[in-house]
Amino acid sequence: MTNLGRLYPLLDDVHLPDGLPYSQVSSWELRFLYLLGRHHLTGEGRLVELGSGGGGSTYALALGLRESPVFDERTGRLHAYDFFRVGKGTFASEKFFTSGTKPEDDNSFLNDFRTRLEPFLPFLEIHAGDLWQTSDPDDTSPVEFLHIDIAKTARVFRCVTERFLTRLRPGSVVLHQDFAGPRLPWLHHSTGALLPYIEIAGPPIRSTLAFEVVRPIPEDVLKRIAEDAYTVDDKLELITAVQERIDRDHTGGIPFKSVLEFAKAYVAHYAGDHRRAWSIAKPLTSDEYLSRTRADHFEQLRKAYEQDRERHGGGSRLGRLVKKAVGR
Repeated sequence: MTNLGRLYPLLDDVHLPDGLPYSQVSSWELRFLYLLGRHHLTGEGRLVELGSGGGGSTYALALGLRESPVFDERTGRLHAYDFFRVGKGTFASEKFFTSGTKPEDDNSFLNDFRTRLEPFLPFLEIHAGDLWQTSDPDDTSPVEFLHIDIAKTARVFRCVTERFLTRLRPGSVVLHQDFAGPRLPWLHHSTGALLPYIEIAGPPIRSTLAFEVVRPIPEDVLKRIAEDAYTVDDKLELITAVQERIDRDHTGGIPFKSVLEFAKAYVAHYAGDHRRAWSIAKPLTSDEYLSRTRADHFEQLRKAYEQDRERHGGGSRLGRLVKKAVGR
């Protein structure tokens, strides 16, 4: 059993308080966060949550820290990063507001967040705004814990890599909350690049993959990840390496081998190779989980492929003949 794996048998016995702040993560993930705070983290390094949202995950982790026998609230700090507002590019829900809907004159739920997390404010530091602006490029202090629920775009993931992954040390714990998201393949191929230096805790906790750094990560590896300096084929191979390590999530509900195969299609899609993307994705349409939960993903890739064919005159035999005749 891995170091973090010892927490898995405790999941069923965790009973979190009723009325936890709204969260987009599952109850299983909230329990795991609590267990990490209660039984694993010390607060000797930075504890960082990227994408705190409405505060449910922050509350679960902070509650565990408060009940920990080793976390010192006078010196330890939990850092919560988020836009703390709804709108284009924030990927936030209006359910993060206490009322459940956005007030007409305000798109920020920061005050709602503070009110919900009031019991933990003495050791909670809130960073509101764009991560590129609210994170310190000169901060090199070690990060003991990194919860990543913010890397919805490659731009943000580069910030995560440059300013947080570079501060991981042996013993650091990382949680990728969006690991079941095929549209975020940078999470998957970057994990593949880190495999020689990490130990995966066990099956993903629903959509969250947890791992612990067990060897120093070379600077050049982190630089390649941040600069996206991998070819499409490199990325596909790295994702395959991750597929060899994980199968289904711990409840058996999410088939991660299929999810990661779908992520490969998005690697090709983002590279502009829509034919290759659809050739990877099309066989996955028979996967029950993906067809049920990712129908819009399939439609996006199919549409891009068909538009690409049309642009290159490959939409139909008649189209190809017409193009050939015009070329004469």
